Amino acid sequence: MKRLIVVLLLVVIAAIAGVMRSGRGVTKLSQLPESLAGESSSTGDVRDEIRQNYALAPGSRVLVAGINGPVNIETADVTSAEVYVERIGKSQSALDRRKVTVEGTSTSLTIRGKTGDVGLFARLFGSNPTEKVTLKVPRQISLTTDGINGAVLVGDVDGPVEAHGVNGQVNIGGTSGKAEFHGINGNITVALKSIEQDGVELKGVNGNIELRLVPGLNAELQARGMNGDVVSDLPDFGLDRARHGSYSAHVGTGGNTISARGINGNIRFTR
Repeated sequence: MKRLIVVLLLVVIAAIAGVMRSGRGVTKLSQLPESLAGESSSTGDVRDEIRQNYALAPGSRVLVAGINGPVNIETADVTSAEVYVERIGKSQSALDRRKVTVEGTSTSLTIRGKTGDVGLFARLFGSNPTEKVTLKVPRQISLTTDGINGAVLVGDVDGPVEAHGVNGQVNIGGTSGKAEFHGINGNITVALKSIEQDGVELKGVNGNIELRLVPGLNAELQARGMNGDVVSDLPDFGLDRARHGSYSAHVGTGGNTISARGINGNIRFTR
């Protein structure tokens, strides 16, 4: 019993010493110039940032995964990617608990957050930093966001879009090609410029969905397991079946399929 007590005391002392060591040399936001600290500054917080630029060809694959905060992606007619990542924690040890890596080639860009190299005590009882990712990338990309604890806001994309495991709203200014939205805890707004043969898939969404179709776009809707309604303000929208959480509908003359399963909210069609 005495040996157990001694071991526990040594663990506690080592943990306290580690926290004291990690607190040395901390840069507080309140000590930074106002132009860098910005509105997010608060007394006692520490901050670091990543600013990188990559040549990125149109049609490249862009992946943003494992981010503890919002993701904002601007698209434009460019051939490069601008990356800005801001991380804010209560202490340097909080920043050390996680890290964000950026890897870029001429045809791909990956921003990924993951657990840092910290001890067991800090991993179990420390606080995580908040992270914010801001990108400017070519409009012609294949985009995937996965495991985002915050809102995902994306501009106009000429290519497929996938969003998986997002705890926040998802807003896509436009997409063409395959579109997938799985495990979204928030409202979805997406503008569909075209619907390819692979269609649009909505699965496990806890929120309302607004689908904005360009004029003249035809589509079929097949929905099952919905706790909500299907509504539309389109003149060429027809609801073929509505029973026990299952819906079948068409826009225009019908076409490629929009599939919805396990939706806890409404689906609205607009132009």
